[in-house]
Amino acid sequence: MHPNILPKYLRTLAVANVVRLRGFKMCAWQSHGTTNNELVTALRQNGIIQSNVVERCMRQVDRGNFCLQATPNPYMDCPQSIGNWATISAPHMHAYCLEVVKDYLLHENATALDVGSGSGYLSVAFSRIMDASGRTIGIDHLQELTDLAISNTKIADGDLLENDRLKFVTGDGRNGYQQSAPYDVIHVGAAAVEVHDALLDQLKPGGRMVVPVGPQGGEQRRIQVDKHVDGSISKQVLMGVMYVPLTARDDSFYT
Repeated sequence: MHPNILPKYLRTLAVANVVRLRGFKMCAWQSHGTTNNELVTALRQNGIIQSNVVERCMRQVDRGNFCLQATPNPYMDCPQSIGNWATISAPHMHAYCLEVVKDYLLHENATALDVGSGSGYLSVAFSRIMDASGRTIGIDHLQELTDLAISNTKIADGDLLENDRLKFVTGDGRNGYQQSAPYDVIHVGAAAVEVHDALLDQLKPGGRMVVPVGPQGGEQRRIQVDKHVDGSISKQVLMGVMYVPLTARDDSFYT
């Protein structure tokens, strides 16, 4: 395959993010801007951002720092390629995710794991919602993407790396990152065929996971997984989506 030709499921990501955001206005894909502040204002006016916490966070974390320099307008409300067959999700998807998990990040010593951290945007956003005692781990299976996330973060959010509030590592995210477990929040940014046991094990009692589940090119659903204080698990379908698959570097997709 020519390196400039994206796989079909990447080209069809345009259908990924618009299926019945429960409790949210159906204005996804309409929240464009030419600056980060314009983008966030549009997301708030369209009802995608619903809280001051998420609004402050998204104004502080400039999406433009996490898109490729060649991106014509990083503030369009659509996914953008970041190279290595990966994308940064549409802004409204980031906003929706942050609204779903924000309450689990506001207490002291909060922890988050961002699986498939890609550009680093959402990992930084988690850390900005937390106070200075919190810590986020971003994990990706490609060293190239880990390096990209670190480089992007250093543009304006390097203090998070310097203060060890944020760490990017390379590894198979399907296995989580046991060294810093357990986590109050686990976000998975690529579609798993099932919710992996390792991730469930690393979710704190009282924690929340957000993960897209379903086969590549097939029906996928973004699932909210809550682990209750007694260890029991409940799941809720949030929306229909279409994501790239959660893979390891040695999978045939990369060979």
